[in-house]
Amino acid sequence: MRNEFLVFAFLSLGILLLGAYFFWPPLIWGLVLLAPVLGLGFYDMVQTRHTVMRNFPVFGRGRYVLEELRPKLYQYFIESDTNGRPINRIYRSVVYQRAKKVRDTTPFGTQLDLYREGYEWLNHSIAAKDAHDLVQDPRVTVGNAACRQPYSASLLNVSAMSFGSLSKNAIMALNGGAEMGGFAHNTGEGGISPYHEKHNGDLIYQFGTGYFGCRTPDGQFSPEAFAERAASPQVKMIEVKLSQGAKPGHGGILPAAKNTPEIAKIRGVKVGTSVLSPPGHKAFSTPQGLVAFIGQLRELSEGKPVGFKLCMGSRSEFMAICKAMIEADIYPDFIAVDGGEGGTGAAPPEFSNSVGMPFREGLATAYDILHGFGIKQHIKLFASGKILTGFHMFRAFALGADACYSARAMMLALGCIQALECNKNNCPTGVATQRPELVQGLVVSDKKVRVANFQQETIKNFVELLGAAGLEHPGQITRHHIYRRISMHEVRRYSDLYPEMPEGCLRDEHMIPADWQMDWKMARADRF
Repeated sequence: MRNEFLVFAFLSLGILLLGAYFFWPPLIWGLVLLAPVLGLGFYDMVQTRHTVMRNFPVFGRGRYVLEELRPKLYQYFIESDTNGRPINRIYRSVVYQRAKKVRDTTPFGTQLDLYREGYEWLNHSIAAKDAHDLVQDPRVTVGNAACRQPYSASLLNVSAMSFGSLSKNAIMALNGGAEMGGFAHNTGEGGISPYHEKHNGDLIYQFGTGYFGCRTPDGQFSPEAFAERAASPQVKMIEVKLSQGAKPGHGGILPAAKNTPEIAKIRGVKVGTSVLSPPGHKAFSTPQGLVAFIGQLRELSEGKPVGFKLCMGSRSEFMAICKAMIEADIYPDFIAVDGGEGGTGAAPPEFSNSVGMPFREGLATAYDILHGFGIKQHIKLFASGKILTGFHMFRAFALGADACYSARAMMLALGCIQALECNKNNCPTGVATQRPELVQGLVVSDKKVRVANFQQETIKNFVELLGAAGLEHPGQITRHHIYRRISMHEVRRYSDLYPEMPEGCLRDEHMIPADWQMDWKMARADRF
């Protein structure tokens, strides 16, 4: 730690000088050994590129020494995932390289086993397009006919991560990167903090069951407080969080010890108290209530795009929401679909491992139901679930996405080393901690550039994949483009694994596919 190093530096110098003066003069030669160590430590404290070295002078260099010993030590002991496979560390390496704008090509072919079960790929076209002839920053307009302030969104944006779970410096770096790169920054459900606003990056204002930033003293939704926050020109879209991939169906608690005066003011709660986020919303209790609430938020925000986020659970409940939309003729401008395997938030292992529909099934289900009811044209789909590369984006578009969120990769771009100390407040890189001595190691001016670099390079690679597939824009991507190895001897297209529902078939009881009929019958607009 920085403070401990300073104590060590001054104490060791004092002992050395006093010992040489009073006891044994040759001790002064110890400065020959001590001076380089102290000089290196003070350099580590003032440099701005490496957070671990800033927070842990001299000792933090051990991480970079291990990196130089790859692959035998660093990759095996530190980077291997729980299954011992190299996939996660390869993606981490790609994010780091793109964030730093260093060479991200690899020698000697693929680093993955192409014959392992679950391997996925897209087939290129002989009539490939030159990526330079395609739109370099493709965007999607979010806002249906009822929206008066549509937003032109990037295809890759910062996913929801609240101030409180992330440090103030991490929030400022994410928003600064969003401003530099022209993409959006989702606030997370913790409310809009001054750190979200400092760099003037586009915001997607999210709130959940705690209504932080737009709540009454007793925890109800406050239309007046919401209208005040939504009026900010920096807020481009509104997102109601129904559930998240890390812990779908589970509320959260802000412990009294973490409820500082600053956080209490931002969230609109009483300082020094434990604050409960209930599992469900109080502002509505039925699909009809949710749809009416969306209409209310659109009016309170003066026509800004309004949507909701969920980890897909019961198919019948999502169908019920769609039936309520059709009944009221009110449609959200967008829906964000999170995967049960996603999420950076701390959660009980039972919820993070065993609750919620996985990302691919969830996204495909959302698209198919909207398409089946014939209402997809009103609603854009945002995909959130371990989006780290251009291929991950391409795969999400094949399943029906119109744009993507990324949380994990944006944290890696900030310098996260996945130390897995997020829930202990001990993050060594200053990303997921509120400890001032660790937060100060994350230099906003450097890390915001890395966030912008990563987003820009990933979009660039996504466009190159479009060209390689012979396509000109993301809307041409279909489930026919992605292949998955089922076994050593069997390969299936996504169009076979996730067959697309015929458009409008859920409007006619006689056209409903057999395996969807029970869900359709259970779905009622007046109850979940």
